[in-house]
Amino acid sequence: MQRRLGPNVVGYYGLLQAFADALKLILKEYVSPTQANLVLFFLGPVITLIFSLLGYAVVPYAVSSLATYGILLAGSTAQLISYELILSSAILLVVLLTGSLNLTVTIEAQRAV
Repeated sequence: MQRRLGPNVVGYYGLLQAFADALKLILKEYVSPTQANLVLFFLGPVITLIFSLLGYAVVPYAVSSLATYGILLAGSTAQLISYELILSSAILLVVLLTGSLNLTVTIEAQRAV
């Protein structure tokens, strides 16, 4: 048996576990590919997070209308918008890197990596 402390030890009933995990993540050594564009490598997750959070910008408008259908539709719309932006930005990145919409060209471009 391991003598590892569980997640409920950090803080009062484990309330500070998220902060401990965030601190552990920040202090880790970062690894980047040798031939990667470092700006895109580090900004890619940030841009994805921004796009996914922008989808939730419409949620307060649904609550202010106080209509059941408005609340339900705005929640599902926010979810659809956030997924659509993330997927389209990922596809756009692949198209920009390969320079083509053709899947055969994309697969051939992966062989060089």
